[in-house]
Amino acid sequence: MRSPQSLLFSRMNIPSSLSLSSQERCSSPLINVVHAIEIYSLRVNCRVTSRFAHTVITSKIINRANESREATFEVELPKTAFITNFSMSIDGKVYPGIIKEKASAQREYDAAVSQGQSAGLVKITGRKLEQFHVSVSIAAASKVTFELVYEELLKRQLGLFELLIKVRPQQLVKHFQIDVHIFEPQGIRFLETDSTFMTNELTEALTKVQNETKAHILFKPTVDQQKVNPELDETLLNGDFLVRYDVKRVATAGDIQIVNGYFVHYFAPQEMPVFPKNVIFVIDRSGSMAGRKIEQTREALLKILQDLRPEDHFSCITFNNKVSEWKSALLQATAENVASAAGFVQTIMARGGTDINHALLTAVRVLDKAERLPEQSVSMIILLTDGQPTSGESKVEVIQENIQKAVNGKYALFCLGFGFDVSYNFLEKMALSNGGIARRLYENADAALQLQGFYQEVATPILMKIEMRYPENAVEGLTKNNFKLFFEGSEIIKSGAVLMVSFLPLQHGSDLTLKEEANVKEKEQVFQNQSYIFGNFIERLWAYLTIQQLLEKSISAQEEQQKALEARALELSLQYGFVTPLTSMVVTKPTGQQQTELANKPTEAGKWVLNSPLGMCGC
Repeated sequence: MRSPQSLLFSRMNIPSSLSLSSQERCSSPLINVVHAIEIYSLRVNCRVTSRFAHTVITSKIINRANESREATFEVELPKTAFITNFSMSIDGKVYPGIIKEKASAQREYDAAVSQGQSAGLVKITGRKLEQFHVSVSIAAASKVTFELVYEELLKRQLGLFELLIKVRPQQLVKHFQIDVHIFEPQGIRFLETDSTFMTNELTEALTKVQNETKAHILFKPTVDQQKVNPELDETLLNGDFLVRYDVKRVATAGDIQIVNGYFVHYFAPQEMPVFPKNVIFVIDRSGSMAGRKIEQTREALLKILQDLRPEDHFSCITFNNKVSEWKSALLQATAENVASAAGFVQTIMARGGTDINHALLTAVRVLDKAERLPEQSVSMIILLTDGQPTSGESKVEVIQENIQKAVNGKYALFCLGFGFDVSYNFLEKMALSNGGIARRLYENADAALQLQGFYQEVATPILMKIEMRYPENAVEGLTKNNFKLFFEGSEIIKSGAVLMVSFLPLQHGSDLTLKEEANVKEKEQVFQNQSYIFGNFIERLWAYLTIQQLLEKSISAQEEQQKALEARALELSLQYGFVTPLTSMVVTKPTGQQQTELANKPTEAGKWVLNSPLGMCGC
């Protein structure tokens, strides 16, 4: 998966008395002023153990001015990550962040605001990243050390795991280092590094060492290697640093790993036949899609149609306040039918309202009456829309109920929301209630590639109705164990606690049955004497995965069940020290400054705002 990791820059905020615009703050006459706050050390240490990544980012700063200055620490981290710790150390005194229940933390923040103080939040910075931001005033010649820790479970997509480290220090750094350790007991099948800013000189600062199960990537450029050219004190380090890898697999019921009484089970069968698809594309052509959006949609659909397999069946439906069908039935993806559908796609014009309810019910009707489909095939609906329902049925609760009743568990519904005018809550709940997922498409130049990329993820279903079974007396606290679909290039992850047994039998249900038996003692010995492994990582992985699944399940749950799910997720968030949508981190600063900062975890469906008057310079 593409798992954007982090990195960060620290800088001085321009004093408000100068009243400069963002553009003026970035101009060359201010370079020396900005570097009065000097980052003399910036390190990213990441340990990936069986997909679970533990990242520590440390920035050390000195104020070389002869007066107090404000230093800002900004880190871009994956949306899927949970912050677990943050601290500031100023002249030897440590100011830690404390994770609390969100309402309790908000009360503390409100009290601070009423006393004239301010607070900062985590906020969005892109389709895969969110930004942690904190500022502190430091005296002349004083030093401050910022440290942020977060954890995440890497997700396999299109056959790879990916760490994406965002590098943007905005100045030359004397001690700069990215240090990544990977340990995969299954064995490392593939490993590569990549970067958007790499030069021949910087390549010399990159080392990669790999054996059967371990890899070590170190990027440690000198100041001279960081320079754009020898004459300018400008840094080349501005872009993405990537590590991609995959693990070795055999055709069994998966791999199980056990540490300190907790297990994780990875399942990703190889070389399985691909099920034919019965897919209906439901495309919004309302007025708000006019211009670049509809052009990118047409471009992506034309390429997706070419990717259909001959054994697939498909149809296309477009809608505004009226619904138009390419054909009233599913047709096989022959060259002739694909060419006909491409002609239909090229005529799509954007105007009118948005009748999502009628469009989706039409798609369900087409699937319901389909005949002569392959006996073993997967039926799905892919909806693309950029707005709210404005025509026909406009109440989202009624639409959700109508679609769930019509689908009735027979098909998978995937909802793609184009831009930020769409009601993502509505799409996400509707998708999760009908065996699919929701995804936001960003209005960038690569929007067509985003749509094609999503289709590639769901284009190759190889298993249906997967159930992972374990004896009741062998495990407890299991994460999700039923999966509607499994796509080639992805991975199912299951975790729980192991009770006092010597062997853990595993079985996968469905028409295909795979069985495995794990020797608990042998599995536990795999992780002995691994110096860079954090010992309780599988227990933390279990907690992370459980929280993620509880929060996802709560989206489509009824009110009473939703409260129970959120209460359990909150309990685990506090127990394991994760900043989740239900918790916040309270950061205190030295007396006399704006003392309380509040870090909340944003959600894709929520409003992404900076709850602080702190100035943000986009340079």
